[in-house]
Amino acid sequence: MIRIKAGVPRRPRPRPRARRPLRRALALGLPSMWGAIAVTYKLTCPLAQQNDMGARIVTSAVFFAVGTGLIVQVRRSLLRELRQIRQIAGAAQNALLRPLPPRLDGLNIAAAQLSAERGAVVGGDLYEVIATEHGVRVVMGDVRGHGIAAIGTVAAVLGSFREAAHDEPHLEGVLRRLDRALARHLGERARAEHPASGALDPDSPVAEEFVTVLLLEIGRDGEVRGLNCGHPWPYRLSGTGAEPLSRADPLPPLGPFPLPAAMPFVRCGQLLPGEALFLYTDGAEDARDARGGFFPLADVLAEATAQRPLPAPQSVLGSVFTALLRHTGGTPTDDVALLVLRNDRRPTPTPPGARGSDISGSAAGARPATTHPHPTNYPQHNGV
Repeated sequence: MIRIKAGVPRRPRPRPRARRPLRRALALGLPSMWGAIAVTYKLTCPLAQQNDMGARIVTSAVFFAVGTGLIVQVRRSLLRELRQIRQIAGAAQNALLRPLPPRLDGLNIAAAQLSAERGAVVGGDLYEVIATEHGVRVVMGDVRGHGIAAIGTVAAVLGSFREAAHDEPHLEGVLRRLDRALARHLGERARAEHPASGALDPDSPVAEEFVTVLLLEIGRDGEVRGLNCGHPWPYRLSGTGAEPLSRADPLPPLGPFPLPAAMPFVRCGQLLPGEALFLYTDGAEDARDARGGFFPLADVLAEATAQRPLPAPQSVLGSVFTALLRHTGGTPTDDVALLVLRNDRRPTPTPPGARGSDISGSAAGARPATTHPHPTNYPQHNGV
C-alpha cells in the first residue's frame, strides 16, 4: 500500500562533481580488473595448465571468486540505479497526485493509491480535492489501463481540473473543460505515434482510450451535487452503515462519445456533520480472490464503520486496504485508489419552520438522489 502524506521532501545534498568520474571509472574498472585476473591466471599460472584434481579445484575456486566479484559489482550497480528510479518515481507521484491536506474547509481527508504494476508507484487512477468559492470540489477518475502508460492521461485530466475547479461556476463547465483537455491530449498522442496521419485515426488504439470521472461539489451547508461519467458512485458512511450516495444512471465515460448538450447534475442530499463519503475506483470492487469471488466492498465498509462516532478516515482506509490485500493474496490485478472525506464541521442550527423538509424539498430524514436541470444560479459560498 502506498500512503500519500503531506509534507515537503528533503532536498538531497548535492554531491561533489569530482566523485562522478571516479565512480564511473570504478564501475567500469572493477569488472575489467576481475576479468583480467581470470584471464591472467588461466594463461600464465602453471597451476592452471595442470589437469590433476588439486589444480582443478584451485582453478575452480579462482573462477568462482572472480564470478562472485562480478555478480556483487553488477548487483550494487543495479541497486543504485533502482534507488534513483524510485526517487524519480516518488517525485513524479508527488507532482502528479499531490499530497492532500489532512483537513480542508472542515473536511477530514485521507487518500491512498495502489498500483497494480509491480515496481510502480503511480498508475491510472486520479483524485483531487480543492476548496473554491463555489464549495469543496472533488474529482475521482480512472484511466483505461494501468501503470506507466496511463500517467500522461492522468496528468492531462488533473491539470485541467485544478484550473477549472476555480474558474468554472458550475460543475457542467468543469466537466466540459476536462473533456476538451482529454481530447487535446489524445490528439497529441495520436500525432506523436502516427505523424503521417495528422489526425486521430478511428482504428488507432488511442481512439479507444477513455476516462471515467466523478465530480462532486460539497457546499458549506453540506449539500452534495454530482456529475458522473461512467464511474462508481461513492458510499455515504454513517453510524448506521454504508449506503450508495446515489443510484442515478451515469453518463458515458469521457473520450469515446461527445458530452450531451444538456448535462443534468444529481442532487445527492446533505452530508451531515459526522458523516463521510468513501470514493473509490472500480479496481476495489472488481478485485477477485483465488476462486474468482469479487471483493465485498460494501460489507467491509459496513464492518469498518459499525461504531459511533465514525472512525478516522485513515482508519477506514487501513481497514479496507488490509481486507483488499487479504482477499487478493497481496497481488491486485488493477490499480486501486481510495478517498475518504468526513464532515467535521459544526452543525448549523435549523431555522424555525424548516424542520419539515430538507434542501431538496423532501421529507425530513430522506435523502433522495434526484436529477435536476443545469441551474442558472448556484448558491455562491464565500469565505471558503
